[in-house]
Amino acid sequence: MAVEVAMNIQTPIETVPLLRHDEAGVAWLTLNRPTALNALSVAMLAALAETLDALAEDPAVRVVVIGGAGPGFCAGHDLREMRANPAEDVIAALFAQCSAVMTRIVRLPKPVIARVHGIATAAGCQLVASCDLAVASEKARFGTSGINVGLFCSTPMVALSRVVPRKVALEMLLTGDLIDAARAREIGLVNRVVAPDDLDATVAALAARIAGKSAHAIALGKDAFYRQAEMDLDAAYRYAAGVMTCNMMAHDAGEGIDAFLAKRAPTWADR
Repeated sequence: MAVEVAMNIQTPIETVPLLRHDEAGVAWLTLNRPTALNALSVAMLAALAETLDALAEDPAVRVVVIGGAGPGFCAGHDLREMRANPAEDVIAALFAQCSAVMTRIVRLPKPVIARVHGIATAAGCQLVASCDLAVASEKARFGTSGINVGLFCSTPMVALSRVVPRKVALEMLLTGDLIDAARAREIGLVNRVVAPDDLDATVAALAARIAGKSAHAIALGKDAFYRQAEMDLDAAYRYAAGVMTCNMMAHDAGEGIDAFLAKRAPTWADR
């Protein structure tokens, strides 16, 4: 099926750091450095940034899925690349580049689902935490392992601490220990854990369910979700009330309510 093509596509040598396959309103992105456990090289981060920018403007794409080729999802930054040129300005630029990619995912006006089939560590764990939703295989493992090499995972901490309880995040950051998929679901890092053979079908079904909603309402709602989360309670309610008022004035809200009352399927105009 199309999903399997997206995830299992072969390339001669790992010359293309990011693969994309679109099917039924879903863009399937595959990190494609399998022999390096899909470590986030400068080239891969650049490809992700460019692709996310393109997806933001593509009306045909309603949901984005990020997965990885080979045995792992993503092992974080490419440590060999970092040590090859350890100048401070180069390292600073790398972390700024990575942070910008993670921010793009949060600000993308379309839901992003992490498809995690294997290990996700350091910036790979950050990538999972940055995605709006995550579905993991029972074989997946997660960790912020930088501390094991003397490097506290400070930038992964930003995303991690926003999706799991503080003490849980700090334990992961301070020990560098891996947690399994069941524990990741328990702490809220992933939404669902499934058998490896069910991963693609589960992700595809979830993506299809979301893709069937109003793209306008989802873009409005996703942006509002992250904005209100940084506000105090009173400010959040004031802001959310304004968003709902704006949403109610949209074509799709009127169409959706009329369709519900008439007991028919809505026809979205995405406006």
